[in-house]
Amino acid sequence: MRNYLKSFSASAKELKCVRGITFAAMFIAISIALGYLTTIQFGNTIKIGFSFLAKDFGAFLMGPVVGGIVNGLVDIITFIMKPTGPFFPGFTFNAILNGVIMGAFLYHRPVKLPRVFAARVVNALIVNLFFNTLWISMLYGDAFFALLPARAIKQVVMVPIETVMLYTIMKASESAGLVKMFRGLTAKE
Repeated sequence: MRNYLKSFSASAKELKCVRGITFAAMFIAISIALGYLTTIQFGNTIKIGFSFLAKDFGAFLMGPVVGGIVNGLVDIITFIMKPTGPFFPGFTFNAILNGVIMGAFLYHRPVKLPRVFAARVVNALIVNLFFNTLWISMLYGDAFFALLPARAIKQVVMVPIETVMLYTIMKASESAGLVKMFRGLTAKE
């Protein structure tokens, strides 16, 4: 438990330097761009996209506090730029929770496939299946349990794909020395 508290404290310190703020802004911009280029929506209930790569990679590099802030800002900015439905604070809460979960699992931890998979599964169960389905049910009046099967199938299909994609990017960045370089840059200020 103490390690998790330390990771939250260290993550908050990432925003105390100009480079940390700059990197956070960069992850926000990349995530928004990926969201516009890769998102496909199927009705009001299912959306598939790959903006999670930038947000989750940012949480991996900068921790749960920055991950939560970045994800929350991406949600709000994306809604302002191109609303796809009514604004609902529950979705912003989900975005923040996603960043916190991913940062808590991945920040300053070894890049291992089971760890990335566990983070994606926990995120899928708590954020995507439970909370997102609950908010969609509340917004559109559809029954929670009527929405759940299609959304569960989407998660069963997407979690392994998202895991492999995120793990590949994290491992390639680590092998190329980018992770070490990034952590050295933000620690200098």
